[in-house]
Amino acid sequence: MTVPPGLSYTAEHEWVALDGATATVGITDHAQRALGDVVYVSMPAAGTTVTAGEPCGEVESTKSVSDIYSPVDGEVTEINAEIDDDPGLVNADPYGAGWLFRVRLADGADQLPPGMLTPAEYAELTKDTE
Repeated sequence: MTVPPGLSYTAEHEWVALDGATATVGITDHAQRALGDVVYVSMPAAGTTVTAGEPCGEVESTKSVSDIYSPVDGEVTEINAEIDDDPGLVNADPYGAGWLFRVRLADGADQLPPGMLTPAEYAELTKDTE
């Protein structure tokens, strides 16, 4: 699986791509493999305020239900509507077509909050569970 450069990660297995003051959020390849076949995704609606570290949705698979945690503070500006029609996109392309939602960072921020993991740190976190 090709992982785009420049992503940051949470310990809860979300990835974040920052473009100016907008963060695109998804779940990692590691997370989607652990979940199994994704059958439903509940995402925060556009206009919803999300808080870093707080649950803001769920991913339901044939195995379990897992919370989605917002990695940033801000307002949801867009959800990936294609996920409603085809939740399997999260499995097929978690770093591309399977993105979940976009957030305009709070207070005009243009950087991610402290505590985000680098690719190397995330790889270290997940290495024993591969």
